[in-house]
Amino acid sequence: MSNNGNLIEALANSRMCHEYERAFSEATGMPVTLRSTANWQLPFHGKRKENPFCALVASKSRTCAGCLQMQERLFHKAARKAATLTCSFGLCEAAVPVRLGNETVGFLQTGHVMRQKPTARQFNDVAQQLKEHGLDVDRKKVREAYFQTPVVSRKKLDSLTHLLSVFADHLSMKGCQIALQQAHAEPPVISKARQYIEKHHSEELSLGQVASAVHTSASYFCRLFKRATGFNYTEFLSCVRIEKAKNLLLNPNLRVSEIAYEAGFQSLTHFNRVFKRIVGWSPTEYRTKLPGPV
Repeated sequence: MSNNGNLIEALANSRMCHEYERAFSEATGMPVTLRSTANWQLPFHGKRKENPFCALVASKSRTCAGCLQMQERLFHKAARKAATLTCSFGLCEAAVPVRLGNETVGFLQTGHVMRQKPTARQFNDVAQQLKEHGLDVDRKKVREAYFQTPVVSRKKLDSLTHLLSVFADHLSMKGCQIALQQAHAEPPVISKARQYIEKHHSEELSLGQVASAVHTSASYFCRLFKRATGFNYTEFLSCVRIEKAKNLLLNPNLRVSEIAYEAGFQSLTHFNRVFKRIVGWSPTEYRTKLPGPV
């Protein structure tokens, strides 16, 4: 989808995202941020609960470059599912993908924590690294900042990453809503097509049928739809159906097979394949990750 940076910016500036960020940081003492795949700035600089040691490190371009290289590796590892990495200074970060359709459009990140309490020997190694990078600051100040780093067990970090995954799902749904409701910025024929697809998504629905319903040729409609929405027709229809399925999965009394057909899929195998491609989990896995009893 085009303009993913604008979409992530809209989500990051939403009240929902601000409230979640504040609650997460106050509850955990850790920073959290939402960023697009095209954003290569340091993730937590200037954020609530920024690690004081990392703030010092970020003041020098050479050490900053090392942090940015780690960000690139973390993004690559988290492209399809949650991932964690530990930097050369011993601090851990976690990233969770935010997806729109079958595309990763951004990441929720937290971290700058340690999994074990740092030792004096570990700090001496860190201080030597900083010296080699030319970071000229008071050693006592750096040591104090380093030992202020929160210590979080692997189990707790996994749990916090799971919370981010749940919120990433909410952001994905919100992102789809934004993408699906851009009627004010698109030709009337596309608005009519959206409405028709929403109404008939549970049926076998070809591009030709939708084009005929809005009185255009299939070839013209295909080009216009892609240009106006950023989706091709098949991607858009799959996104609509998967969003319907995700809502139906909240009902523990419905079988996955029932949900598949209700959402418009003619084959359970096809449903499972498309759901995992778009969401990152199978329908059954997604249901187990929903909050509360299922």
